[in-house]
Amino acid sequence: MLPYVLKRVLSAVPVMIIVAVVIFALLRLTPGDPAAILAGNDATGEQLAQIRESLGLDEPILVQLATWCKNIISGDLGVSLLSGVPVTKMIADRVGPTLALAVGTISVTILVAIPMGIVAAGRLGGYLDRIVMALSVLGFSVPIFVTGYVLIYFFSLKLGWLPVQGYRPPSEGLFPFLQRLVLPVLALSGVYIALVARITRSSIIEVLGEDYIRTARAKGATGRRILLRHALRNAAVPIVTIIGIGIASLITGVVVTESVFNLPGLGRLVVEAVLARDYPVIQGLILLFSFTYILINLVVDILYTVFDPRIRY
Repeated sequence: MLPYVLKRVLSAVPVMIIVAVVIFALLRLTPGDPAAILAGNDATGEQLAQIRESLGLDEPILVQLATWCKNIISGDLGVSLLSGVPVTKMIADRVGPTLALAVGTISVTILVAIPMGIVAAGRLGGYLDRIVMALSVLGFSVPIFVTGYVLIYFFSLKLGWLPVQGYRPPSEGLFPFLQRLVLPVLALSGVYIALVARITRSSIIEVLGEDYIRTARAKGATGRRILLRHALRNAAVPIVTIIGIGIASLITGVVVTESVFNLPGLGRLVVEAVLARDYPVIQGLILLFSFTYILINLVVDILYTVFDPRIRY
C-alpha cells in the first residue's frame, strides 16, 4: 500500500504546479487594473505608474509568475492591496468559522445520510424508502440560500430559539459557539444529505443483488447483519467518492451560507476580495481551495484501498 500512496502523493505535485500557474494567468488576463482601484478616479498617470512599480505590476508576466511561485514555496502569499495585511494572516483569521461550518456539515451529513440510505435500501419500495427518496429530492432541489432564510424565519424570528446571524469562537463558550452554528450547518448540509443518502441507497441495492449476499442469506444471516457487515462495506467505494466530492464542493456552499448567516469566514473573504479586485487575496484563496480539493481527492484515493484492497492503480 505504501508504494501506491507515494505514487498518488507524487502525482499530485505537478497538478498543484499547473493549478498555481493557471490561477496566476487567469487573474492577470481579466480586465481591470488594481493600481487604478487603489489610486482612485482622480489619480494621475504618474501616480498609477508609481503604484504599479511598487506592486511589481510593471514587471514582465513571467517575472511576476516566477516571483509569486518563489514566494508560495516560502509560505508567503503576498500582502493585501487594500489593507496591507499579509494574506496568510487574513486567511488564518478567517479560517475558524469556515472550518467549523465545514466540519459540522460533514459530520451531520455522514451521521444522517448514511443511515437514511441504509434504511431506504433495506425497505426497498416501502413507505420508509419513499419518504427518504422524497426528502432527498426536496433537499437536493431547494437552493441553500432559500433553506437558510426559511430556517431563520422559523427558528429565529418565529420561535426565537436561535440567533439570526453572527459567529462566536469556541474560546467565548461552547454553547454560544454551537448555538450560532446550528442553522448554518443545517442549511448547508441539506443538499449533501440528499446526495449521500441517494448514492448510499443505490450502492447498497446494487450490492444486495450479488451472489455472496444470497449465500449469506442461505446461511441464515439476518437482514441487519447483511446490510451492515456485508452490503455497506462493499458499497463503501461509491459512498466515499460522493462524500469526497461533497466535501470539495463545500467551497461554493460556504460562500453562500456565510453570506446569508453573516459568518466572518473564507467565503465572505472571497466575496470581499473579488469585489475589491484584491489580486493577492484572490490568488491566495483560490490556491488554498484548489490545494484542498486536490488533497481531498488524494485522501479519497487512499481510502479506496482501505475499503477495497483490490484497487491498486
